[in-house]
Amino acid sequence: MFAAESVKIGIAPIGWTNDDMPELGGGNTFEQCVSEMALAGFAGTEIGNKYPREVEVLRKALHLRNLEVASAWFSAYLTVKPLEETVEAFIQHRDFLHAMGSKVIVVSEQGHSIQGEMDTPLFDNKPVFNNEDWKRLTEGVHRLGELARAKDMHLVYHHHMGTGVQTTVEIERLMASTDPEMVSLLYDTGHLVFSGEDPLYILNRYMDRIKHVHLKDVRKDVARRVIEEKLSFLQAVKEGVFTVPGDGCIPFEPVFQSLATAGYRGWMLVEAEQDPARANPLEYAMKARQYILQQAGV
Repeated sequence: MFAAESVKIGIAPIGWTNDDMPELGGGNTFEQCVSEMALAGFAGTEIGNKYPREVEVLRKALHLRNLEVASAWFSAYLTVKPLEETVEAFIQHRDFLHAMGSKVIVVSEQGHSIQGEMDTPLFDNKPVFNNEDWKRLTEGVHRLGELARAKDMHLVYHHHMGTGVQTTVEIERLMASTDPEMVSLLYDTGHLVFSGEDPLYILNRYMDRIKHVHLKDVRKDVARRVIEEKLSFLQAVKEGVFTVPGDGCIPFEPVFQSLATAGYRGWMLVEAEQDPARANPLEYAMKARQYILQQAGV
């Protein structure tokens, strides 16, 4: 299905330890996490809070397990803080990822975000950017994109539940307002489906701007309860709204087929945050890896 050596399959550490809720997987070590990633057959990882930040230390630990760094999350606050504060933090983040060999930088605007608020209803209180927010966001991501390109890297914007860029309309506005040379898109199946969007529409419309892929599945019954019971994003995660590909309601074969047909090159990362006490990370990592091999041939 995919051209030889065009894609790499990785997994995020969020199934082992949740950065937003450290109590989830608090006892799982960095070494356990990356060792089980390798054991499950993955080629790479994104970076979590338990990962060492010394380049040589992290490089050695990953090299021992034949793992690469795909990317790492960066929280931008372009809509609520002076641009230079975000720029300064971004440069440090960019340089670390560049030293680790990453080609993309995952960016999500966290100004006005409710994704980290435990008791704020996710759907009822979703933030909506005003025109000034949009102006600050687009100008800011262009600046960050320029800094990424200076190192021959790409900024990939992560649409995300509980933020101002979540829905189809919001993704379309961001894409229409930004230079494709400076701002690329991270395509996340789980966030689109959870939000109620059509994942294939976004995939096919912006295929030429997608330079990073997150594969996560959604448990439809939990997603329904999140709306009915007015749960927050963090409560939704703890209840198990997300799971690994093949374990929820999303049909992934059309996603893989569209990516392969378009000649997608880059990482596809399993990123399915769950409570590791309820969903054993190694077990679910192995389940995901087998499913992707069966469905996508990689």
